[in-house]
Amino acid sequence: MCQLLHLSNDSGSYSKKRREPPLAMPCLHELASASVFCHANEAIILTDEENHVLDVNPAFTELTGFTLEEVLGKPLEKFSILPLEIAQTARVMQKEIQLHDRTKGQVSYKNREGHVYPGMMSINRVRDKKGDIRHHVIVLVDLSAIPSHAWHLSREVFFDALTGLPNLQLLTQLIQKSMQHAQATQKPMAVCSLDIDFFKKVNDRLGASMSDLLLCSFAHRISHLLFGDDALARVGGDEFVLLLHNGVDEASFHNMLEAIRQPLMVGGHCVNLTASLGITFYPDDHVQGDVLLRHANQAMYRAKQRGRNTFHIFDPSQDRLLQVRHEQRQRFIEALRNDELCLYYQPQVEMCSGRVVGVEALIRWQHPQEGLLAPGMFLPIIEATLLEVDLGEWVLEQAMLQQERWQAQGIHLPINVNISPTHLLVEDFSSRIQQLLERHATVPSGMLKLEVLETAAMHDIQAALATMARCQELDVSFAIDDFGTGFSSLTHLRQLPVNLIKIDKSFVCDMLTDEDDMAIVESVIYMANRFKRPMLAEGVETLEHAKALVGLGCRLAQGYGIARPMPADQLSQWLRSWPRREGWNSLNRL
Repeated sequence: MCQLLHLSNDSGSYSKKRREPPLAMPCLHELASASVFCHANEAIILTDEENHVLDVNPAFTELTGFTLEEVLGKPLEKFSILPLEIAQTARVMQKEIQLHDRTKGQVSYKNREGHVYPGMMSINRVRDKKGDIRHHVIVLVDLSAIPSHAWHLSREVFFDALTGLPNLQLLTQLIQKSMQHAQATQKPMAVCSLDIDFFKKVNDRLGASMSDLLLCSFAHRISHLLFGDDALARVGGDEFVLLLHNGVDEASFHNMLEAIRQPLMVGGHCVNLTASLGITFYPDDHVQGDVLLRHANQAMYRAKQRGRNTFHIFDPSQDRLLQVRHEQRQRFIEALRNDELCLYYQPQVEMCSGRVVGVEALIRWQHPQEGLLAPGMFLPIIEATLLEVDLGEWVLEQAMLQQERWQAQGIHLPINVNISPTHLLVEDFSSRIQQLLERHATVPSGMLKLEVLETAAMHDIQAALATMARCQELDVSFAIDDFGTGFSSLTHLRQLPVNLIKIDKSFVCDMLTDEDDMAIVESVIYMANRFKRPMLAEGVETLEHAKALVGLGCRLAQGYGIARPMPADQLSQWLRSWPRREGWNSLNRL
């Protein structure tokens, strides 16, 4: 049974007591419970106000070989728990022990056989209500996982020369050890990447020597915020990593940021710092140690993107989604290279005369395993990436090749091609259109038409206007696609040099049954007529839709009621059968 020593109230002599009543020793509140003291994996030492040993836990005996009877009443130095013999580190630690109620530093300790090992020791000083020192709670963490020959030959391999903190080399070993501890205890641990905000500006202002002192003071401040077997490492100039095991939550990170914001006095200078923190939790983020560190760094950069002086917690589920999205994009690149993509074509007609005025090229993916995929199943994967531009280039090239084939068959229909918003902001897009037309010089001028979403690139309207104007000089016309779905339709209608307005199918499909949709369609048609712009209704599914649109003044249409998108080799057959479609040939009498 674990024993607990305490000072007798009447004699001041040492006596032994069973650890049964939780109130027998006030330090139990510091340790949370007697069970924690007895069963902790880390060595715990209780000392009096003069740092003489009162009690040790079983982990201490297991680590050092010393029993309670052998160390009872002795100071730590008697059994060689000493600061490491590096002058700066030793001086700092001794000063911290004297001045602060909580400190942490690297030590060496000697076991019962006389072998010396490295360790990390944290000291928490406990005071009574009057402020007098009652006792100390000391946690000793073994660092002997470092090969002993490396420890004696080259300590700088494992510790930062400036601050004395563990470096990246040692940190990787500490992370592995912490992960094993977390698995054994079923308690989570956190890896926290910390980067000082705008430290380069501070360094330029103070100079290298003063900045080094600042980094040491900063490291000591962070160390005071840690508990027990928590660890702090310096992995770069102003980059630190914390391993946290003791009940970390969002409140503790807010407190850490608040502590960091407190002024630091260095060489007569008052310096205010802030930091960005990135945190990931193990085993929620169940990956290898080096990946844990990378995830913490990713979260830290996300905190910087959010404005700095804050923290961001890594989300494993979101990361998995990003990985899936990356894999999907890589697969799409393969599809583009392996000719798995193809174009379908949907006819566009002038409803009153029945004349076919063009076709719209619509992308499809002939997936080897999943079959024919509609654009909605893969275009969102590449949205707002440069793959949109690559796909657009491919579609334009395939459309012009198809024009040449149809021309040889006697079919002369313009092809409408959708381009992404990104295209309008690519500086040389019009030059590439010119080169495309030159490569297919046998295709008559004006047979290529471009469709752009109403909301496309409107955050830089001047660049979009310039690109569109240069393309129109090449006899390439533009249509606004899905008109009416944006927030500034009237402005775009007035500013953009478009040759056609396409009424969005979401309004057209339900216009016969939904008064609001009918009102929107009527409004769009009215605006287009006022600005003298031709218009085309998408989503025309029935003859009744067509009749209503013609009655409102819209003459052009496409939709399932006219034809579904079809492979290029089926268009000639559809063109032959279209004039005989019952009912549609009577619209010219409306």
